[in-house]
Amino acid sequence: MRIFLTGATGYVGGAVLDALVRAGHDVTALVRNNEKARLVARRGAHPVIGSLEDLDSFRGSIDVQDGYVHAAYDGRSGRGPAIEEAALQAIIAAARRPRTAGSAGPGKRFIIYTSGVWVLGKTPEPAAEDAPINPIALSAFRPAHEKMVLDAADDQVRTVVVRPGVVYGGGEGMIGDIFKSASNGLVRVVGDGNNHWPLVYDRDLADLYARLAAHGGASGVYHANDEGDERVNDIVGAIKPYLPVKPDVRHVPIEEARNKMGAYADALALDQVVRSPRARALGWAPSLHSVAGNAARGIENWESRSKNSSMERQVDLAARAVALVSAPSESVDVGDPPGLPGLPDPPGPPFEPPGRSCAASATGVVTCGCGGAASFSASTASGFGSGSSPATIESINP
Repeated sequence: MRIFLTGATGYVGGAVLDALVRAGHDVTALVRNNEKARLVARRGAHPVIGSLEDLDSFRGSIDVQDGYVHAAYDGRSGRGPAIEEAALQAIIAAARRPRTAGSAGPGKRFIIYTSGVWVLGKTPEPAAEDAPINPIALSAFRPAHEKMVLDAADDQVRTVVVRPGVVYGGGEGMIGDIFKSASNGLVRVVGDGNNHWPLVYDRDLADLYARLAAHGGASGVYHANDEGDERVNDIVGAIKPYLPVKPDVRHVPIEEARNKMGAYADALALDQVVRSPRARALGWAPSLHSVAGNAARGIENWESRSKNSSMERQVDLAARAVALVSAPSESVDVGDPPGLPGLPDPPGPPFEPPGRSCAASATGVVTCGCGGAASFSASTASGFGSGSSPATIESINP
C-alpha cells in the first residue's frame, strides 16, 4: 500500500517507518529538511520536504495515498495543538476524496492517529481501551483530536487511534533518560518512585502500527503497552548492578519538580496500569515485557545506539561541510540542534554545549544550566513527542 507518514525521523515515527518498509509498503515521509530527507531515503521511504504547519508543502502528496499514519507533533511555534488539528483536517479531507484512476489500493483508506496513554490520567487499576479518559495537562488537547479522527470514519475511510505507553529502546525516551542519568552517577526520580509506567518497546509498538495498517477491519482505539506494570523504583534498582559505579538516587518532591519543569513533572509521577486487549486481539504480542528484567541488555543497547547516533551525526556534519565547500552557492540545511533523548512524544530543552544554559522547552517551562544534560534528567524534561527532537518535537507520546 501507499502510506503517508509524518514524524518519520522522530522516536515513534522512525520505528514505524522501518516496520512499514519491512512489510513492503510504499512509504512517503514528510520531513523538514534535506538532511532528514536523506535519512528517510536511506531507510527506504520517499521524502517530501515540508512541515505540518505548511499544509501546501504536503497537500499534493496525500491525495494518491491508500493510508495515513500521523506520528508527529510540531512544537516549534508553541501552537502545536492548532497545527496538528489543521494537519489532521487536511489528511481527513484527502482520505475522503475520490481515488486516482487505476488505484489498486484497499477498498477503504485508513488514518492512524498517534495519541498516548496520558489521556487516561491516573489509573491505579487496570484501564483498557474503553476506560474513561481524564487527561493530564500535557495531553489535554488530545481527546478532541482523537474524536475528530474517529468521527471521520465512513464507508470510504476507517480510522484508528493508537495510545502508546512510555516508549523505550534506541537510547531515547524516559527510559533512555534514566540510563543516561544513572551512567552519570545521579538519578532524580519525581515523587516516591512507586508509580507504574506502562511501557512498550519501540519495535513492538511499530509492529502494531504495521498490523493496524494491514488489517482491513481494524478501527477505533488501541492501547499499546507490554502490561509489565513496572514501577519507576523497580527500573532504577534493576540497572544499578550493571553500572561501573552505582548511581545515587534522589527522590524529588512533586512540588519542587513542578517548579523546575512545570506540567511535565505530573507526567513523570503519573501512576498508570494499562491493558491493551484490542491490540492483542489482532495477534499483537510484545516481544519484550520488562525493562527491569532486561536491564543488562537495555544498558548495552542504550550505550551502543547512543554511540551510533553520535557517529552518524558526525558523518552527516562532515558530509554537509564538504557540500558547503564544494558548492558554496547552494543553501545547505544544517537541520535542528540535536535534542536531549526524549519522548514520542515530552517537553524539553534543546542540547547545549557545556557551560551554556538551555531554556525554552516546547511548553516554555523548563530552564536549566546544563553541561549537555538537563538538570532533571531521568525523570527529566526531554524531547517528547511521541519521541521527538525539539527544538521541534517530532512525535509525541504518551
